[in-house]
Amino acid sequence: MAKKSVIARNEKRRALVERYAAKREELKKAGDYEALRKLPRNSSSSRVRNRCVLTGRGRGVYEKFGLCRQMFRKLALEGKLPGVRKASW
Repeated sequence: MAKKSVIARNEKRRALVERYAAKREELKKAGDYEALRKLPRNSSSSRVRNRCVLTGRGRGVYEKFGLCRQMFRKLALEGKLPGVRKASW
């Protein structure tokens, strides 16, 4: 389980990205890189990390489900993920 502070920091970044998205797009189209540099660093979408919604783990996260690989496997084996079943051939 990730620390609560790390999860909170990532959520704060998500909020900043959403707030500044239109302004960043406008400045990029205009080619005004000087004004773009003055915006907060955390307003860039590349600074947001995909995290597991259950554990907050930052690595091995399946974007489609929003779960890390361990939680995905656990829930899939329990039958709690619709449309997912174990492969056998």
